[in-house]
Amino acid sequence: VQLQASGGGLVQAGGSLRVSCAASGRTLRYYAMGWFRQAPGKEREFVAAISRGGTTRIYGDSVKGRFTISRDNAENTVYLQMNSLKPEDTGVYYCAAGTYAVADSTGYDYWGQGTLVTVSS
Repeated sequence: VQLQASGGGLVQAGGSLRVSCAASGRTLRYYAMGWFRQAPGKEREFVAAISRGGTTRIYGDSVKGRFTISRDNAENTVYLQMNSLKPEDTGVYYCAAGTYAVADSTGYDYWGQGTLVTVSS
């Protein structure tokens, strides 16, 4: 499966942004999906994950209550709605596909190229 992340951009602190991850090559419903991010000079960080059917969703502690992951299997797309954005949310956001919705990046087999989100203070 090939993954294409999009929707990143520049937003002010307190604002909202939705990033998307479109899949091609194989239908997305076979995969659990995850979002990770990486800020300059920092390690990749888990953001959110959703199970194949969408019934299980998990979030990183730093985004709980602010971010929402969702999926539309008919559209072959996964979304990450980001609200109340903070400057520390700045980074490249990557989507990934795997078997289970887990926080460990090694649990994902396919990765998109990333989309840059910049939150200004």
